[in-house]
Amino acid sequence: MSDFFFAAFYITYMLVVLSTVVFVVLDNRDPVKAMAWILVLFFLPVIGLVLYFFLGRSNRKEKLISKKGYSRLIKRPKAAYQMQESLNVGEDKSRIMSFFKNVNNALPFDGNKVCVFTEGSSMFLSLLRDIYNAKHHIHVEFYILKDDAVGRMLRDALIYKSREGVKIRVLYDDVGCWKVDNDFYDLMMCEGIEVQGFLKVRFPVFTSKVNYRNHRKIVVIDGKIGYIGGMNIAERYLCGLPWGIWRDTHVRISGRAVYGLQTAFLTDWFTVERSLITSSDYFPKINNESISASCVDGHCIKGESIVQIVTSDPVSEWRDIMQGYVMSISSAKNYIYIQTPYLLPTEPVLKALQSAALSGVDVRIMIPKKGDSRLIHIGTMSYIDDMLKAGVKVYLYKKGFIHSKLMVCDDNLSTVGSTNMDFRSFEHNFEANAFFYDKETALALKNIFYDDIKSCMLLTHKIWNSRSAKNKVLESVVRLFSPLL
Repeated sequence: MSDFFFAAFYITYMLVVLSTVVFVVLDNRDPVKAMAWILVLFFLPVIGLVLYFFLGRSNRKEKLISKKGYSRLIKRPKAAYQMQESLNVGEDKSRIMSFFKNVNNALPFDGNKVCVFTEGSSMFLSLLRDIYNAKHHIHVEFYILKDDAVGRMLRDALIYKSREGVKIRVLYDDVGCWKVDNDFYDLMMCEGIEVQGFLKVRFPVFTSKVNYRNHRKIVVIDGKIGYIGGMNIAERYLCGLPWGIWRDTHVRISGRAVYGLQTAFLTDWFTVERSLITSSDYFPKINNESISASCVDGHCIKGESIVQIVTSDPVSEWRDIMQGYVMSISSAKNYIYIQTPYLLPTEPVLKALQSAALSGVDVRIMIPKKGDSRLIHIGTMSYIDDMLKAGVKVYLYKKGFIHSKLMVCDDNLSTVGSTNMDFRSFEHNFEANAFFYDKETALALKNIFYDDIKSCMLLTHKIWNSRSAKNKVLESVVRLFSPLL
């Protein structure tokens, strides 16, 4: 009898697996990703099905906000965009700018003041000062908002401003803040602060929500000052790790480009709260006199930057930021410098980097020598050989963990944001980047890259090929599953 039940279970299980494989194939997703899931389903019995149920199902057909609602949201930013004079950028950069405008509704604005932070302490001090100077509203959105000394300092500042009558909304990612006790948020809510978790994950409605996370780091103050980049709110972003510093990049923007940050936040707020905020109070008129260029201990750029805030998410028709990266890399003529904590590029990005290097463009990529996730770091190492063979210069950051998400090309295009150079950022996460189309910002980020090279080792074929056979095999195995990491 037991043999009969075992055979029945086995047949049923195989039918479920085969039907799931058929579903994966008919979903017409990326062939590499589809093959990775098929491997998981066949070689990880039961576990493979569980993983696919929670992590593998596509949400591409879902809508975050209606076209009518979004049109209402960007009505005032669009009016301000149409009033500005034509933007003076090169033809190649104009194509990229137009691409983002067409597929992402990302409006480029000139006349912005930018300050770049490479240390968590200076960014946090600047953020606190701007919060204490807020008059009307503060919007805060982070992937990680920890209940530690840094998180409580931010919380207390927000409570102080709420008592002054400033309207405050806080949005955190439910998975990124899994370990944070509800008391941390309850204290803010008791003081009149609106707090929401993004795509909350609860049984039985667990499903694929766990795989689609809001990785954005955005703060908007009075609709005139904004922050965006790679830094979350936690002690390690200021104090580092036991084995080294935490090196990151964040930017403070003041000017009309903050409309893009505000739109991104209010769209995410609508996703969880289902209330559409379109009041002109959140999109105030901004002129040169109202633009604040001051910041604390950052790389302040005195010129007037052209900035475009670009978002991407797992439910859109296009892979906006990834496709913009491919266009940027492909149009580069002299150099491309990239910093990323994780290097698991999709096939289009990988081929673009290789093609650029093979055509004579100076392509340099900086990644950490030691990662914060062993599995993902092994996956990252599996792509180094592809880079070195094409002539890409790969730098390993030795001073600690480099979490910076930065790219600069040809002294006239650069970007800073939350997007890693990996499948998860390109395919699964809600991300946001600021793209800059001016020389001064590009040169500032280029010099930051050069400064970081001093703390790096340059990989050579000889050094890389000398690693153990065990590591080579492990890298090859992990790479098979890199689209799922």
